Amino acid sequence: MKATDQATITFTSRSANEGFARACAACFAAQLDPTLDEVADIKTAVSEAVTNAIVHAYPDRLGKVSMRLRIYEEGWLDIQVKDSGVGIPDVAQARTPLYTTGGEERSGMGFTIMESFMDSLKVRSQPGKGTTVTMRKRIARRAGAPA
Repeated sequence: MKATDQATITFTSRSANEGFARACAACFAAQLDPTLDEVADIKTAVSEAVTNAIVHAYPDRLGKVSMRLRIYEEGWLDIQVKDSGVGIPDVAQARTPLYTTGGEERSGMGFTIMESFMDSLKVRSQPGKGTTVTMRKRIARRAGAPA
């Protein structure tokens, strides 16, 4: 499948940039004419992925986070959030609900939330090299929408 449009943004792992990433993803997805619920799903999933990178990838320093957005034919939105941080030693364990390395204030539900709001979720990570989270969601064309 070939992308019909794409954008990439890179930002510092500051908590204020989580909202920036959410807004960028929502604005980019708008060209697919999503419902308000679909926009909310996308923003929530992006928020979780970016927050994970900010909190877990760079626990004691600032780093770079990049987000690549792509649109494919048939209304598929592909979102990739990537960091070059500490990585995840055991991805399967990290994807277990309620598991966290972020202390008592973290819920450990980030990956579960991403999975529930998107059609697919892939997590690749290498300790010491970083993590890439790829999420996909299909936005169905609504009846009466222009082709």
